Amino acid sequence: MSETAPRTSLSTLQSFIQNAFVAVGMPHEEAGKAAALMAQADLIGQDGHGVSRLPMYIKRIQAGGLNVKPDFKIIEERAATALIDGDNGLGHLVMQNATELAMKKAETTGVAWVGARHSNHAGPASLYAMMPLKKDMIGLYVAVGSANHLPPWGGTEMLLSTNPIAVAIPSGANPPIILDMATTVAAYGKVKTAAQRGETMPEGWMVDKDGNPLTDPSRASEGFLLPIGGAKGYGLALIFGILAGTLNGAAFGRDVIDFNADSKKTTNTGHFILALDIKAFADPKMFKASIDNVWAEMKSSELMTGVSEIRLPGERLAQVTQDRTDNGIPLAPALRETLKELAADLGIAPL
Repeated sequence: MSETAPRTSLSTLQSFIQNAFVAVGMPHEEAGKAAALMAQADLIGQDGHGVSRLPMYIKRIQAGGLNVKPDFKIIEERAATALIDGDNGLGHLVMQNATELAMKKAETTGVAWVGARHSNHAGPASLYAMMPLKKDMIGLYVAVGSANHLPPWGGTEMLLSTNPIAVAIPSGANPPIILDMATTVAAYGKVKTAAQRGETMPEGWMVDKDGNPLTDPSRASEGFLLPIGGAKGYGLALIFGILAGTLNGAAFGRDVIDFNADSKKTTNTGHFILALDIKAFADPKMFKASIDNVWAEMKSSELMTGVSEIRLPGERLAQVTQDRTDNGIPLAPALRETLKELAADLGIAPL
């Protein structure tokens, strides 16, 4: 996102999203929770997973493909584990519920793993990995992506998704270390964002089915994303899909519904969140001081020629978050126009 684009405050953006959800039947309180998470995605710089996804969510709700009044149920539970049925609710609400449960369990058991099925797209992975930080816990989140854009290594049939992972680790004087990555070179949300802005993609994000570089995001349907590290990225996508999908009784492989193309069918998206209480292993203050030492060691490493700075995962996120907190969230003109049209369709005030 160009930081020179017109900016909107977090509260204004959140109110707009909430009003949109309420307009299509979501209860006010749940709409507020969903809006807070979606606006936070934009606040931390995850533009491909924030308000830009709102028209798609609204379209699914209007088509009957997403339940605005889900009844979340725990269908399997032990001391340190649980499996939640999301009743086809918005993924943000399903995973907020799952993460809160994992944190509560981890306070007693030290570590807790909560899976979810019958969910939907939930935005950026880092949202949920970051939640346990407030309890001096480490968070780890994995999901089956909401559309297949990756074939098994050596194949051409799209049987895998970006299947992201996020890990958040607290520190003391520095920002938390936050790894948020797809198992593909680029998340598909970045492809959609590039198309929305009329930009080209770098070579290495996608290839066509003959293996030729694909740089026009409007032709994304003609090719597929490339995995990180070749066959290793394929392996990660496979394992993450099994753990977040198959293990939970959620969709995986040919069962995954492309929510970009089909607004009516239930996606049965799967996720899991793991919360690890640092107190089960170390004094939190001492641990966070040790992470500060990790920061110092990484940052003080001798630089390669042509490199100006070593950065840690989560460093840019912290910088972007601070800038957007102080100055507002930039929204591209094309996105603003789309949201203006959405507001008119729903009969709500525009941004």
